[in-house]
This record gives sequence, C-alpha cells and structure tokens, in this order.
Amino acid sequence: MTKRSTIIGLIFANFFCVQCFYLPGLAPVNYCKKDDEQPTCKSEVKLFVNRLNTEESVIPYEYNYFDFCVTDDDSKAPVENLGQVVFGERIRASPYNIEFMKNVTCTEVCKKTYDGSKKDDNMRLATLRKGISLNYKHHWIVDNMPLTTCFYREESRLYCSPGFPMGCKSGNKKLGSCVPENEEPDTYYIYNHVDLTITYHSGVKEDWGVKFGSNGGRIISVKVVPRSINYRDGSCNNPINNLPPLRFPDKPLGNNEKFEITYTYSVTFIQNNSVKWSSRWDYILEAMPYTKIQWFSILNSLVIVLFLSGMVAMILLRTLYKDIARYNQIDNGEDAQEEFGWKLVHGDVFRPPRKGMLLSVLLGSGIQVFCMALVTLAFACLGFLSPANRGALMTCSMVLYVLLGSPAGYVSARIYKSFGGEKWKSNVLLTSMLAPGIVFGLFFIMNLVLWAKGSSAAIPFSTLVGLLALWWLVSVPLTFVGAFVGFRKRAIEHPVRTNQIPRLIPDQSVYTQPLPGIVMGGVLPFGCIFIQLFFILNSIWSSQMYYMFGFLFLVFIILVITCAETTVLLCYFHLCAEDYHWWWRSYLTSGFTSIYLFLYCCHYFSTKLQIEDAASAFLYFGYTLIMVFMFNLLTGTIGFFACFWFIRKIYSVVKVD
Repeated sequence: MTKRSTIIGLIFANFFCVQCFYLPGLAPVNYCKKDDEQPTCKSEVKLFVNRLNTEESVIPYEYNYFDFCVTDDDSKAPVENLGQVVFGERIRASPYNIEFMKNVTCTEVCKKTYDGSKKDDNMRLATLRKGISLNYKHHWIVDNMPLTTCFYREESRLYCSPGFPMGCKSGNKKLGSCVPENEEPDTYYIYNHVDLTITYHSGVKEDWGVKFGSNGGRIISVKVVPRSINYRDGSCNNPINNLPPLRFPDKPLGNNEKFEITYTYSVTFIQNNSVKWSSRWDYILEAMPYTKIQWFSILNSLVIVLFLSGMVAMILLRTLYKDIARYNQIDNGEDAQEEFGWKLVHGDVFRPPRKGMLLSVLLGSGIQVFCMALVTLAFACLGFLSPANRGALMTCSMVLYVLLGSPAGYVSARIYKSFGGEKWKSNVLLTSMLAPGIVFGLFFIMNLVLWAKGSSAAIPFSTLVGLLALWWLVSVPLTFVGAFVGFRKRAIEHPVRTNQIPRLIPDQSVYTQPLPGIVMGGVLPFGCIFIQLFFILNSIWSSQMYYMFGFLFLVFIILVITCAETTVLLCYFHLCAEDYHWWWRSYLTSGFTSIYLFLYCCHYFSTKLQIEDAASAFLYFGYTLIMVFMFNLLTGTIGFFACFWFIRKIYSVVKVD
C-alpha cells in the first residue's frame, strides 16, 4: 500500500468510522489493588456526581439541590471548562469510596432524617418528590465514563443510556415502576441504593505498551442498577434482596412524623479482556436509539440533495451558456442594439440597496459564524471534540467566535464601502455589537430566569464577567482591526457601470414576486438538514450523545452548496424578469431556512418533549431564538455571496456598450 493510499484511508476513517472519535492525547488511567499500588497506577476509583436533568423540564439542578449525600471536600472536584459552565454541568466529588477490585455488598453512605415539625425538612421532601415526579436523572462519572443503565428493548437489543432516575411512581408508565409486585397506585419510591458493576480490562498489551498483571487494569464500563430499599433497622445488617421498597411520603409530614432515608451502594468488579480501552465508548454510542435509522436517513438525504443540486446546476449552466452566447453574437447593427432578459438591467444591477449599513453588518457577522462552524466541525471530525472531552464543543465554538472578529470587520467594511457608505465608525460599532449583543441579551434574560429558579445552568457572575471581557476586550478590538484593513482597501469595482436614473421594474407575476421566492428558497436547504436536526435536538434536550461529526460535516457542505445554488437560481429568474433588487433578496432567500428551523423546533417541542411549566417553555424558545438567529446569519450570508459572485461573473463575460 502506498503512502498516499494510507493517508486517504485515514481521512475516510475519520469521517465514517464510529469507533474513531477518540480525543488525541487523552491517556488511560491505570488502576491496581491497594496492596500493589505504584506510581504508574492507583487504587482509588473516584466517583463524581454531576447535575440532574429531565426531558420534562429545561431547568437542571445541582446534585446537592435535592439533599443527597455530599462530601465536605470540594478540592477533589475537577476544574470545569467554559463549555461545561455554559451548559450547566456541575461536576462535584462524591462521598462514595471505591477501591479497585474490591467488591462490597452493602455500604452505607449517609442517613437523612426529616422531621415533620420542621418546615425546612418538609420543603426538602417536597423538592425530592417533585424531582421524582418529573423523572430527574442522576449523572455520575467514573474514570471519565458516564454511569449507564441498561435494559433490553425491541428485538432483544441491549440499550444503555447515561444516567439513572431518582425514583419512580407506581402506576405511571412515563416514569416506570420500581416495584414489580404488590405496588400501590400513585405511590412514590426513591432509589436509595445503587448496584455498581465496574468492568475492567486486564492482562493484555495495548497500544500504550502497558501490560497488567492479575491485580491491575483499565476501566471500560460502569453500569448501575438503582433500587429502592426500606432499611427497617436503618442499616445493611439484613440481606437487601429480602427488604421491601422504601415508600416516599406523598404529602407533607405531620408534626410528630419522621422519615428516614439510608443511602447505600454495592460494587462488583468484572474482568473483560475482549473489549479494548480505546473502544469502551462503543457500547453507549452504538446502542443509542435510532442509530440505524440515522445512518440510512442521512445517506438517503445526501443522495437526494446531491441529485437535486446537480440538476439545478446543470439547468442553470446550460441556460446561462445559451444566454451569454446569444448576447455576444453580433450579426448586424440592429441586433447589437437589442437588449432583453437579464442583460437589460445591467445598468441597475449593482445599484446600492436600501439599508446597506444593516446588510453589511449582517454579512460580516454571518462570515464570523460561517468560519466558526467550519473550523469547529473540522476539529470535531479529527476527534478533538469527542464526547470524552466534556464541554469542548461549546468551548471551541465560543473561543473561535471571539477570535474571528477580524474577518467579520473586514467583510462588513468591504461590502459597506462598495455601497458607497461613509459612516465607517457606525459600521464598525454595529458589526462588533449588533449580533453579539442580541445573543448576549437573550442569554442574559434566560440566565435571570435560571437564577430565579436556582438552576445549575445559571451562569455564575464571575463567568458572566469573563464572557463580557472576551467580547469587549478581544472580539471588539479584533473587529476594529479587520474593519481598519477593509476600509483601507479600494472599493470593489463592478464589471458594469450603474446608471444615474433607476429603471422602472415591470409588474411581476406571482412566482417572481419577492415573498414567494423567499419562502420557496428555504425549502431545499432545510430538506438536507432536518434529519440531522432531529438528532442534534435530541442531544441538546434529551441527554443523548451526538457523535457523528463526519456526517454532520458532510451535511454542512451540502447545506452550503444547496443554499448557494437555490439562491443563484432564483436570482437568475428575477433578473430575467427585469427585477434588479437582488441584494436583500439573496440574503433572505437562503436565510428563510431559519424560519423552517424555528417551525421544526416548535414541532419538536410539541411532539417529542413533555414540558409543561412556563419557565421551561420560555427557556426552550429563548435558546431556540438564539440558534435560529445564528442560523439565519449563516445561511443568509452563504446565499448572498453566492449570488454576488454569480452576478459579477455573468456581467463580466457579456458585452455591454
């Protein structure tokens, strides 16, 4: 095999192989028994707790919000990156003590006693009861792996999902049942015991050149089975399999009533040398729901979109070739003076549009979003933003957006100067403030709601100040630098001159009027993303991991091509109808895809999610508006520059007197 073939094979493997997403440089942790502990391995298996969330509410909460067992030593908690803080992750150390290869049957963590005569205790019980009713889920982490609950679905297929519920309510199909026999309807049960099964790989030489003996290994999976157990004597003295479940009070305690919860856990270590450490995420990712449907649907969508794009390009190029040949054919003087079709508006096609300042600002911000998305997806395809590196995707996106202020300022300045604009200070200020200001304003309003609800997703004040510092001290100066370079350049020269008196636009048919063209222009681009959009929304709102960045990158490229071709085709039809107002229309035609995105998010909210409270609905649509606005900037900018290039190209090759 040649060197070139090897490189090509590696590139395609990065795009299509599910197993090849791992973060470069993420070294495994070697564990060994306590008696054999060495500098190259450790015996303590740390268990970290994360925030709790649910599909029935957008509002996550920290682990200690529900009065679970906590540790006083927070120094062992890992440092969270910017993306984790923004996404509401709050990883903390736990009081669960686990030693490698040491099985324990029942170990007490702590006891919580609630007295009905104390108002605070009843409030804590009410918080726990609400968490159980809304199906809030724990998210624990061991060796950077999420704890998973596994069960069999259709066709006896094992399905493993990260996290496990706080408890359940009998008779509620939505929450499931924790008591298979003799359960009373509408009774709450809390999961106060967890059976942890830790699978490790040992005794095989792996890629890092480490060979373990019988007393060491690397963790490849951590599975949990939660249970509700009523410890009648308050301890693990009796066999837990014979104990009844712990009924949770469904109403506030009386003055003389008390309620006690004993939290316990069991740990079992299992050796499995058939699974390598480098493939330990596969059992989670491959068992995610709709995986087969996603592969088939994405491939089907890509084939359809590529076929349609090819048809559009072929029709457009064939028609244009005939037009240009006909315009440039001079048989006699009379034919040379005739002008028709899109050549007829050559003296008005580059006339500056209304609100040129706003258009140039939106285009500069769109270039910033486009470059951010392109570079982020490239890093994700190379494995740097894998699920193993929590918060890396959001951190990378935010940092890139801040650092890409210079292209935004440069493009905005160049376009605005080509419009003949002279208010360069206003242009620079709007470019650096408008789009980030809208996003930050919406984000700040939602953060106030999260603060009021005591959610873990509420950004701390220090982080908020840090985000403002990144905006004002990094992004804004870079935008000014880019704008300075852009304004110093000569204005863009157009291939044809603009007449002093604007030409009258004839009456347009229904199909060539602006609004129908704009509405139709977003259909095809949306058609190539809506399947991926379903899985992206699942990863955001339903706690499912998204890992097919190779396909997402391909869909992004198809989106760019489709937006460009659709906008160019409609622009050609409007020019043939002697309507030369293409500046704003080219932006809005492909930008209308964001409206379909918003409608799809509304459909997802009403059909997939089970959100009922007003605060969660407000937060959902607030975050959706941010996503829609950014997507509008992206697609609108793609359509505009495709149309800008197309018009300059066709008018530069046709002879104009």
